[in-house]
Amino acid sequence: MYIFYFLIIWNIIVFFLYGLDKRKAKAHKYRISEKILILSSFLFGAIGAVLGMNIFRHKTKHAKFKILIPVSLLFNCVCFYYFRDYLLMKF
Repeated sequence: MYIFYFLIIWNIIVFFLYGLDKRKAKAHKYRISEKILILSSFLFGAIGAVLGMNIFRHKTKHAKFKILIPVSLLFNCVCFYYFRDYLLMKF
């Protein structure tokens, strides 16, 4: 059950990463790398990434993000499906 809570917190963090990067882009400050944003979505943060992209309207025109973020969401769903018994196990 703790893993489920971790996934929720992780997706909230990824969501705010996209918001932070958008804020830094507007202020012309040092940005969060695209590799970090994409990697965080593949590491079970795809829901937060999708929400962050759409709510903050950030990286929505980049082909790399238009392709890789939905792929990461699919990857997350497939992994969750195959490991659901372990992820939802009560400790």
